Amino acid sequence: MKKVIISAALLGFLFTTGCKKKNTDTKVLTKEVTFTKEGEGTLKKAISDSIVITLDIEIADDEYQTQTGLMYRKSMPDNQGMLFIFNDEVRRSFYMKNTEFALDIIYLNAEKEIVSIQKNAQPFDETSLPSEAPAMYVLEVNAGLSDTWGLEVGDKLEFTRS
Repeated sequence: MKKVIISAALLGFLFTTGCKKKNTDTKVLTKEVTFTKEGEGTLKKAISDSIVITLDIEIADDEYQTQTGLMYRKSMPDNQGMLFIFNDEVRRSFYMKNTEFALDIIYLNAEKEIVSIQKNAQPFDETSLPSEAPAMYVLEVNAGLSDTWGLEVGDKLEFTRS
């Protein structure tokens, strides 16, 4: 009888500990990336030199910042943009990997003139979105704003760092 009780207790112990469901839930703790105002950008019409809009800008000017851009952000107010500054003027191509909201991607040459616009780039789309001419600067704003503002090839950007 003693052997039966010990065997039953041992089986009960093995059954309850050996059959426990392993906790496979893992939580990813990420800090939301927030906007840091690093300057102001003013878009102007080429024909009249009139101001279209003035934006608060965050500047991406090193390899990490240009590779990350607006990834992992939930949204951006319409009065903000991200300005990418490169050391040379070449044809550029951006994509929307890990970018959670639609953008207009505005390519500008060394004179800060718009050379092309990729409108309404879709979230998470890894399709290449190239410039139509060499660009040294790229301005990202919320999708639809380039049309709202009436931006065209030849319009200009002036910016200052904070």
